Amino acid sequence: MKKAGIIRCQRTEAMCPATSCLKVAREGKGMFKDVGPVELVGFLTCGGCAGKEILPRVLKMIEKGAEIIALSSCIVGNKPGGKYYPCPFLPQIKEMLEKEVGNKITIIYGTH
Repeated sequence: MKKAGIIRCQRTEAMCPATSCLKVAREGKGMFKDVGPVELVGFLTCGGCAGKEILPRVLKMIEKGAEIIALSSCIVGNKPGGKYYPCPFLPQIKEMLEKEVGNKITIIYGTH
């Protein structure tokens, strides 16, 4: 079983208990379907707009064994039914992650 970390939007933290993100990660479904069930080593927020804490938090999860980092559906905006809008900083976040850690880990864009 691979180890993964999930980064979620800080703005959704107060209204979302992360039930769907945790379930699909545990069951290897949703956006985890290609990697299977994972063991979570971390579940953190982005740190607030403009995703200012994503890289240090991702690096810490890699240090703790993460082989996969998933940006949650609330960041990516790909929830079925179209209820979420993508983070306006997503293009910059994707570019930064691909540049800084894309050769070390698998990055998944979305969770459920």
